[in-house]
Amino acid sequence: MAAGGAKRGTGQRAKPVPKRSDLKSLKRKREQEDLGKLREAVNQLDPKSPDIKKFSDLPLCEATASGLRASHFEVLTDVQRAAIPLALKGNDVLGAAKTGSGKTLAFLVPVLEKLYQAQWTEYDGLGALIISPTRELAVQIFEVLRKIGRNHYFSAGLVIGGKSLKEEAERLGRMNILVCTPGRMLQHLDQTAGFDVNNLQILVLDEADRIMDMGFQSAVDALVEHLPKTRQTLLFSATQSKRVSDLARLSLKDPEYVSVHEAAPTATPSTLQQSYIVTPLTEKLDTLWGFLRTNLKSKIIVFLSSGKQVRFVYESFKRMQPGIPLLHLHGRQKQVARMEITSRFASAKYSCLFATDVVARGVDFPAVDWVIQVDCPEDADTYIHRVGRTARYESKGRAVLFLEPSEVDGFLKRLEHKKVPIQKVNVREKKKKSIKNELQSLCFQSADLKYLGQKAFISYTRSIYLQKDKEVFKFDELDLDGFAESLGLPGTPQIKFQKGEDVKRLKNASRAAMSSDSDTDSDGEGGKRKKDQVRTKYQKMAERQNQDVLSSHYRKLLGEDQAQSDDDEAGFLSVKRVLDGDDQLDAAAGGGTANGNNNTNSTSSDPNQQQQQQPKVVKLGKSELVIDSHRREKLLKSKKKLSKYMEKGSKLVFDDEGNAHPIYELQGEDDFKREGPAEQLRREFVESETVKVREADVEDKQLAKQRRKEKRERQKAREREERLALGQAAAGAGAGAQLEVASGDEAAAEDPLALLRSLPIAGQYQYQNDESGGEEGGGEEEEEEEREPPRKKVKKWFQSDSEEEEGGREKSKKTKKKKKDGGRKVIEMDHEPDNLEDLEKLAAGLLED
Repeated sequence: MAAGGAKRGTGQRAKPVPKRSDLKSLKRKREQEDLGKLREAVNQLDPKSPDIKKFSDLPLCEATASGLRASHFEVLTDVQRAAIPLALKGNDVLGAAKTGSGKTLAFLVPVLEKLYQAQWTEYDGLGALIISPTRELAVQIFEVLRKIGRNHYFSAGLVIGGKSLKEEAERLGRMNILVCTPGRMLQHLDQTAGFDVNNLQILVLDEADRIMDMGFQSAVDALVEHLPKTRQTLLFSATQSKRVSDLARLSLKDPEYVSVHEAAPTATPSTLQQSYIVTPLTEKLDTLWGFLRTNLKSKIIVFLSSGKQVRFVYESFKRMQPGIPLLHLHGRQKQVARMEITSRFASAKYSCLFATDVVARGVDFPAVDWVIQVDCPEDADTYIHRVGRTARYESKGRAVLFLEPSEVDGFLKRLEHKKVPIQKVNVREKKKKSIKNELQSLCFQSADLKYLGQKAFISYTRSIYLQKDKEVFKFDELDLDGFAESLGLPGTPQIKFQKGEDVKRLKNASRAAMSSDSDTDSDGEGGKRKKDQVRTKYQKMAERQNQDVLSSHYRKLLGEDQAQSDDDEAGFLSVKRVLDGDDQLDAAAGGGTANGNNNTNSTSSDPNQQQQQQPKVVKLGKSELVIDSHRREKLLKSKKKLSKYMEKGSKLVFDDEGNAHPIYELQGEDDFKREGPAEQLRREFVESETVKVREADVEDKQLAKQRRKEKRERQKAREREERLALGQAAAGAGAGAQLEVASGDEAAAEDPLALLRSLPIAGQYQYQNDESGGEEGGGEEEEEEEREPPRKKVKKWFQSDSEEEEGGREKSKKTKKKKKDGGRKVIEMDHEPDNLEDLEKLAAGLLED
């Protein structure tokens, strides 16, 4: 107040406080001035200026610049220095650069600047759409967007599937920036009501070559039809497509092609060490196992061609425990599981990830040491993307490619054409180890693992069969039988090869439609099954279709597959049981199979001829089994039922040298006679056993004596401890009663019970300390009892707290009665009553007056 008065006294006027509305108008005016300056700087920007080296050299708004600084992004990479200025000026950009060169920031910074200059708000709807081919890459883009756009007021969303479509649809209307996958975004454009994309300002396609290929062509074409024509489009990839048809489909307007590494000597980073190993198809898993065992302290990504192969290799290697943490990732997993596995591998120090091409593009896993490609990629572009998971941002990395001998020449030409340097390496012989036996044992123990192996075999062979580049992938030169054996399978699964469109149609067909075609019986006429025919369990099992994997296997076990076509003969290897007497069985059956089922051509339709056939006889050891019925024929297929007719085995024991002997082995009669007369042998045996018994008896007595001695010593030790404890307690009680022990009495000091004998004990002595000088009488009693302590303790049954004992004590053997001052009786006994006579005497004493 004084200060205010001084100002008024000096004639100075106080400054008026501005209103809130005036402050808002001033703020808007400053923002418009800053926005005008930013637009002017963008217009004057030279995209090819050599002075642009950092983000601070670009005309960016303060929100974007501060977000880049907070995320520690300062220096521009080559692709960022070339693409961002062009995108800021509103041009369509086709960006191609090596993997790990920072393409994500090259399109995220223009997206934020585009919406900021357009003064975009949440009420304006969707302004930017970023499309990624995989969910993992979309999540990574969204995380980078959150970091650098933390100071903006835009709303951003992630639409990748795996969640409820209804929940995503409720949030789409409020999003300014969407990061999505093509299929899920097209689903929202078709099904979500009120989702408006007519105001879209910028469209971004990351990994554009993958999005533009056959896998996403229909989805991208349908998605582009919903988008407005007046928009800016940015396409980025490590291997960019420049086809005119692709550019026309996306409605690009005079796009600027940015390829900073086009003149580079190699298409891959210079810090990446690339090599290939020539290994047959039958030894691929052996080579992979040996590689993992020698690189336990590494972070490895192993690429396989299909998700079924990923599952089989992961499950089998997990049971074999190579010594390194194992993870697996493929497109059939749930979204939550995929996110968790991606996070675990990114944060792991040492781990091995078995994966398909879902993580081959754009995904940034930190500090990956090795990229192993067990299956040859479909083209050189896929190879470049796979090896790009390591050696990112000028760090070092190594990549190894497994090539089958028939794939070497063709694929090396493709890599040479793409300027990919690669050299051949050989596997050390001492590092090789065959795991075929372990896989066979695992498949035998686990039916699920065997089924995964069958599906892995089929998926791999079909992928090779359907490859377009026949110069590289030569299906006829593959050793399929050896490959099935290397997977631990009991035989080579049967495959019916079809064209790619047919495979896709069957894969997407409903199970009900597929099962309706499999109800026909091969023996019926016109493809219809006879209604009155009774089918066995095995016949029903043979009719089931399990995607052409298991049906022929069951038919071969039944022996009913002889009349099938040549295509059905390439199924599993049938297991044949070999028994004694098979020749007789075949002769009696007239050409029947060894499994007991006759061939359809060998059976006669004449009933009289069937009656004349003799029953079959099969020798099982020393016994014979007569096969005279169909039920007896089934016995030959069951090992458990055949065991009832077999001879019982005998148990054996092994001696120290490892030789087997029966438990009870009888001596020959001649050998027994050569040893001497039977009576003499009996006496010698009895005498030797008698000596053994006596020796054992002496040992037993000594052992029993030693145990008794130890028991007495333990008992004496316990008694000494108890006496010492009682002595300490009695010493404290004696001090309270003014009892003293002469310190010079050596006998009392040596005997710990001397002090106890000098103390009054309940039931043995009674003394009273009353006014009439009972202490002296008690003292005389103590001295008398100290010389000769009583042998037995007298127990009191009833006693009053106020009673007093008489001066003298009379000993009695049975009962002693006293009159007390309080009118109560005290009966003292030298032992506890344990029979009816003592109890009667006690009761009589209590009743006496």
